[in-house]
Amino acid sequence: MFEAMEKVLERFVVFEGLDGAGTTTQSKLLASRLSDGNIPYFRTFEPTDNFIGLRIRDVLTKKITTTPKALALLYAADREDHLENPEYGIITALAEGKTVISDRYFFSSLAYQCVDLDFEFVASINAYPYPEALIYIDTPTDACMSRIEGRGNPAELFERRDFLEKVRRNYEKAFANLPEAVRFIRIDGTLSPEEISQKVASFLGL
Repeated sequence: MFEAMEKVLERFVVFEGLDGAGTTTQSKLLASRLSDGNIPYFRTFEPTDNFIGLRIRDVLTKKITTTPKALALLYAADREDHLENPEYGIITALAEGKTVISDRYFFSSLAYQCVDLDFEFVASINAYPYPEALIYIDTPTDACMSRIEGRGNPAELFERRDFLEKVRRNYEKAFANLPEAVRFIRIDGTLSPEEISQKVASFLGL
């Protein structure tokens, strides 16, 4: 069974969910709430918009093609830079006393890349610290697909119903055996954005 690095980063909040689940909306709403409370924060996302993350986005939007293993390695490399870069990394933001809000983290790699790759391989290249708070927006696949189709944009690489069903199952494996220090909540993604945001706030004690 996968055992990630046991280190837990305080004030690090991660949103997870299927494409279309509402993680981006909720990360923005949480950032707004922190801003209103004059709490310093850094809102971020994966893949990032830095040099490695942009190559991942080229793959997701089908501008370039690569193998599932190469894509998993790109995600892991982007995550390393996301965490450790001294200029804009998560570790730097935490050291400055900010609360870090991330739309996706290594749980997404375990859920998505493990559709095509061995779980243990993906886990082995993602042995990164855990977030202190992990929020899973649990949205049914059909609802996610409806939202994705409603955007009117060309479908990205992973935005297929059959694929997302497998991702959903992989999330359950990714969330198994979390360290006790990780605070985890599963929130019904069919609730309104405002209702979900309130549940997030209550969970985080805001």
